[in-house]
Order: sequence, then structure tokens, then C-alpha cells
Amino acid sequence: MVDLTVLPGYVAVILLFLAPPGPDMAYMLAVGLEGGRRAAVKAILGIATGMSIYAAAVVAGIGEIARSHPLLLDAVRIFGAVYLLWLAYVTMRHARRAISGHSDVPAGRWYLRGILVSITNPKIILFFLAVLPQFIGSADNPGLQMAMLGAIDVLMELILYGCIGVLAGFFHARLVDSTKATAVLNYGACTVYVVLAATIFGDILLA
Repeated sequence: MVDLTVLPGYVAVILLFLAPPGPDMAYMLAVGLEGGRRAAVKAILGIATGMSIYAAAVVAGIGEIARSHPLLLDAVRIFGAVYLLWLAYVTMRHARRAISGHSDVPAGRWYLRGILVSITNPKIILFFLAVLPQFIGSADNPGLQMAMLGAIDVLMELILYGCIGVLAGFFHARLVDSTKATAVLNYGACTVYVVLAATIFGDILLA
């Protein structure tokens, strides 16, 4: 059996973690502005998929390997920063194409992008490693308890950040008919990606 009495405190911790503006929130804003509401939905589903993989790794005990090898985590973070810079380049190219009236992005890529952005953010697995064991409570099955807690975390981020991305998508929908406005939205998303990448590189250098 699982222990449900720990849920109020656990949900409060998640809200404290998710509420302040952070990389995932900024990314979803960028996706909503760049691709619209459908893109935001696909992207947050991708992020949720990546988070689920990390949660499963922690439940299976694999996460301890990652925590004991900080250089591996740094390598993943560097890859994530480079990927964000690539997204910035692609988005800038889309902005230029928007001015000429061609700004289509294959819909499937938003989901894959979300997975990659999530997977290359090892802070997620560190959060699971630090928080989930603190809320085992009196559960008879710790593995099942942590699986439940991980699923709740993923669901809460999916709803919260998904809504933020969809709301940002409304601006895209209102301005999509204007090539100049679409270009501006894409340049704005490009700036977010560059800032996120710079933040990751800064964290690594200061660590």
C-alpha cells in the first residue's frame, strides 16, 4: 500500500519548486510564442515524457549512478545548452522565413524537442533523488510510493507549464497572420533559448 497522508506536504513542495520562473517555464513560453497552442501541447507532452523517464530511473535505482558521477551530469547539461543554441539558430531561421511568408515547422518536432530539453536537464533527476525519498512515509512498498510521487510531479508540471504554453500560444494565434509579428515572436523565442543556454553554461562554470 502507498501512504497518501504525505501528499499535502509533497504537493506544497512541488508548487514551491514550480512556481518561480525557471527554465521549463521560459521554454514553454518560447514554444507557445513560436509555434502556438498545439506546439505548446506537444512540447509539454514531450517534457512530461522526459520527466517520466527520469522518475522511472530514480525508482529503479539508476539515478544514484548519475548522482555519483557529476561529470556525466555536466556532460548532459552541456549537450542541453548546445541543443538550445541550435534551437535558437533554427528559430532565427524561421523568423527570417516568416518575413518571406514561409514559417512552417513540422508538428512532430515539438514533441521530440520537449523530450530532448527535458532529458538534457539533469536537475530533474537530482530533484527526484532529493525529494522523493523524503515522502515515503509509512508506505509498505517504497518503490510504488516513489512511482506515485513521480507521476504526481509529472502531472502537475504538465498542467501548470502546459497552461502557460497554451496561454502564450494565444498571442501567436492573434498575430500569426502578420509576417512581421510572427518574426518578432520567433526572435523573442530565439532570445529565450540563448538566455537558457547561457544560464546553463554559467551554472557549470560557477559550480
